[in-house]
Amino acid sequence: MAIIKNVPIGQILMENGFISEAQLTEALNIQRSSNGKMLGDVMLEMGLVSETQLAQALSIRLKVPFIDLSSRKINTEAVSKIPEEVAREKTVFAFEINHGRLMVATNDPVNFYIFEDLKVTTGMEIVPQISTKTMIEAAINKYYSSQAIDSTVNELENESDDTTIDLEKEESEGRIDSAPIVKLVNMMVETAFRTECTDIHIEPFKDRTRIRFRIDGELVEQEMKIPPSFHNSIITRIKILAGMNIAEKRIPLDGRYGTKIDGVNLDMRVSTIPCVYGEKCVIRLLSTADDKTRKITDLGMTDYNYQMFEQIIRCPNGVMLVTGPTGSGKSTTLYATLGELSQPNVNIVTVEDPVEKKIDGINQCQINAKAGMTFAAALRSILRQDPDIIMVGEIRDGETADIAIRAAITGHFVLSTLHTNDAAGTIVRLVDMGVAPYMVASSLVGIVAQRLVKLLCKECKEKFLLEDSEDLKLMNRTEPVEIYRPRQGGCRFCHNTGYQGRTAIHEIIVTTPDIKELISAGATAEEIGAQATKNGTLLLRDNVTKMVLAGKTSIAELVKATYTV
Repeated sequence: MAIIKNVPIGQILMENGFISEAQLTEALNIQRSSNGKMLGDVMLEMGLVSETQLAQALSIRLKVPFIDLSSRKINTEAVSKIPEEVAREKTVFAFEINHGRLMVATNDPVNFYIFEDLKVTTGMEIVPQISTKTMIEAAINKYYSSQAIDSTVNELENESDDTTIDLEKEESEGRIDSAPIVKLVNMMVETAFRTECTDIHIEPFKDRTRIRFRIDGELVEQEMKIPPSFHNSIITRIKILAGMNIAEKRIPLDGRYGTKIDGVNLDMRVSTIPCVYGEKCVIRLLSTADDKTRKITDLGMTDYNYQMFEQIIRCPNGVMLVTGPTGSGKSTTLYATLGELSQPNVNIVTVEDPVEKKIDGINQCQINAKAGMTFAAALRSILRQDPDIIMVGEIRDGETADIAIRAAITGHFVLSTLHTNDAAGTIVRLVDMGVAPYMVASSLVGIVAQRLVKLLCKECKEKFLLEDSEDLKLMNRTEPVEIYRPRQGGCRFCHNTGYQGRTAIHEIIVTTPDIKELISAGATAEEIGAQATKNGTLLLRDNVTKMVLAGKTSIAELVKATYTV
């Protein structure tokens, strides 16, 4: 925000009770050593204030009204006055027409050039009001997409009922991009990408087609009113894109395709399955890493855990395993690890199914089971490629586990993932797969177990006193403690869920000599876990308990991530 520069924003925040004097002093000290960062941005990063509080303080200072777009009734006629590309480029959103003047939300109310441009574009007087960047972007995503989708559905309803035949005919005539059903599918994917959705669910029911997006691990139903008569046409279009058989509707099918949205290359995995009222389709969205691989510390690893993690990746050879259930961010952690290990003098080869992120400077191999390129076959070949570091996407069977362990013993550093519930259980799983305990002991250098926990929405989280004895026991507390919880019904910022964003929690075991002895002796997961705790391993529950006490997540997330019977 360019406007913060010459404004004593800290003073206003303090006077309005948003921050204390001590917090302001700390933020000013950090700002001085941060190469010209603005004070507002520093306080946002520190978590001292929310975006809304910052905008409200600016509103007081500049005497420009603050507008909460999340609770305001929006005039759709006003929205349509500013073209979508202009709204996105200038981060502005028109929400009302008042006596012939256009009310516009902006996060930069002193940038008069923007309003002069808007005056020319709309032919109306512009009245700026302050809002947050997040609110404006959310409103743009919601209202422009819903307007476009509604008009496309209207177009569809005006067409003949047999849309599927029309779709195939139009494709053969080269007019496919202008077909309403094509525009509908494209807009659905664009909306999903802009709301940071990971999966799109397209589900057929008797009287409607339901569209749900998985955002931060939760399914959120979309306000897209799509009549059931268009369901088959939508599925057909997706199948054409993904190179699937459009005539086959009786069995589950898989496919994939790529597209580019807002300059980011996306890889879409498509899966269909026959249901009672038609085929259900799930599209998984994967960014194919045009963006730089993120660092481990950016993914939520604490400084304490990072020190243990560093001990593991410094080893010249051995096996490091990242474990956790499906969707716990294992692959992201592996890629971040590869990013830390990648050097010009190191040969890194990966074998993956599929290659999810393309990383510059790393040789990545794609599994192709039909052609005989299995994990085990690929691993054998990779060992003849003079590798220093090998990354195996997943250890799925005893044969892959055995080759990976042997590769580590012969002087390579091997990274892989495994589906287990905790770090100690990983060792027992390897032995169950048929790898001899002495082989596991001599090759394993460390295990990183991880989960993803949702973060409370900073805008609407509520403080309360936790008194439930069972919940206190989970946190190793006996006395009631003040923590935060999500507000019932949430707010627009968090799609009414009470949570916004996710972070990883970790449990790291470094296989020290005493743990190696236990593995060789065939110890149970409990015995290995107890020894690891003595050696300084913080359990998943310890990590998430700290987050609950710090107000970052809720007790419900602690239970979800770590509860066992």
